[in-house]
Amino acid sequence: MTDDEFEPDPERVALLREIADDVRGDSSERKQLANVLYRVSDIYDADEETSPEDVVRNVKFILEVKERGGLER
Repeated sequence: MTDDEFEPDPERVALLREIADDVRGDSSERKQLANVLYRVSDIYDADEETSPEDVVRNVKFILEVKERGGLER
């Protein structure tokens, strides 16, 4: 897949962020999933310069932080 396949798509951004808002809840897992969806939506946001590789790196970081018990540690 090339970055050319991720043309700006405001409707897709809005849909992904709406789903993220619906998923977000009090549990850390729900917050994590919402954060991942927001990062994915950035790929289609014309105002963001994010590649799929950036999203994968960020998701890995999110999961590593969760595994360590949070940023405070």
